[in-house]
Amino acid sequence: MAFVSCERPNKTLLQQENARIEPNILEHSFNFPIEEEVYIPIYSDIYCRTRNFKVLLTATLSIRNTSRTEELYVKEVGYYDSAGNFIRNYVEKPIYLNTLETIDFVIDEEDLSGGSGAKFLVTWGSKKPTRPIIQAVMLGHIGQQGVTFTTQGETISQKNELEDKNKADIEK
Repeated sequence: MAFVSCERPNKTLLQQENARIEPNILEHSFNFPIEEEVYIPIYSDIYCRTRNFKVLLTATLSIRNTSRTEELYVKEVGYYDSAGNFIRNYVEKPIYLNTLETIDFVIDEEDLSGGSGAKFLVTWGSKKPTRPIIQAVMLGHIGQQGVTFTTQGETISQKNELEDKNKADIEK
């Protein structure tokens, strides 16, 4: 036996459940002993069947502070297209994530600006060593067939003044 309802869900309740948490704005300059720039591949669309048929995807970039003790500071969440051209920055001013906090940035399915080779460049900093998780989830559908996959961020540049200081102390 199955029960089906024709009533629409309560929009107010859905909006409350999906309410976005406003980011915490950093009130001082972005200068930390540990800083990294991370490259995250984003697939705004993928080819299917032929080069002429593309499946549009929604992409969610997730930045997760894995530390139980330290805040994570985010300076840039830059979105770039397949040719490497800058499209937009998702943070106007540096922000911070509290311990174990996560923030998400969404590329809508209808946003065609990035293309199949889109990417994010995320610059983050911290006062002490930490390993945030920065990844993306893409999803879409062809008829009733769903497509979902993830990509992991890769560090492309880093600064670690704490490590540099320790090496200098050892060399003395």
